[in-house]
Amino acid sequence: MLVAERQKKIVDLVNERLSIRVTELSKIFSVTEETIRRDLEKLEKENLLMRSHGGAVSVEKDQGETSYLEREITNAAEKKAIAVQAIRSIEPGDQIVLDASTTAWYMAKELPDMPLTVLTNSIKVAIELSKKEQIKVISTGGTLLSQSLSYVGPLAERSLGMYHVNKAFLSCKGVHLEKGLSDFNESQALLKKQMMEIANETILMVDSSKFGTRAFSQIAPVSNIDCIITDSNINEETKNELEEKKIKLLIVN
Repeated sequence: MLVAERQKKIVDLVNERLSIRVTELSKIFSVTEETIRRDLEKLEKENLLMRSHGGAVSVEKDQGETSYLEREITNAAEKKAIAVQAIRSIEPGDQIVLDASTTAWYMAKELPDMPLTVLTNSIKVAIELSKKEQIKVISTGGTLLSQSLSYVGPLAERSLGMYHVNKAFLSCKGVHLEKGLSDFNESQALLKKQMMEIANETILMVDSSKFGTRAFSQIAPVSNIDCIITDSNINEETKNELEEKKIKLLIVN
């Protein structure tokens, strides 16, 4: 296969899957990982994709939110494992807030039926938790975003301002160790920032492809996070930087 043909197929794959790893591309095209990294570097310079730690992410969706169905299947195995790990930090009687991420939805699916108060702006999270009798669910209300099936806007922000929770469980589109957490949608970013402000502790749930990337709207500095749960593909450099910032890191397989 010619180099130009391989690089075109790489862009197609990244846009189709939204994110993909170097190791996977290496196997697909039967070339070394170093060759793939050179391809990604060239393609990033041409603004055809964006490199992340361990892979690449699509730039096609940068101007808006990815649909819930697409997010549901992107890195699904990692998100499920991260959600299960996050649940281990919840105790009966806790008051928590869950954002509208697919990882939060996986949490809602896996949460045992126990005394708990959950505040959320996600319709899918609320529906999932409605099946569990002991869990009290509070929805923020607000302006509906059909892509993410979530509420945002002034009403949602005012609702959050009325509460205080033990723990906030959030995800985001980009985790840059210097520039902070970010999201594609400004309304979601504002809401996630407020979720952090009403919580004693913030747990960030992100797969390793999110590290080193930046989205449109800033949420908060990385230092505002108490704990990050991610998958085992996170690289050593990122792990060391998080350790220097004294941020607890939990890695799932």
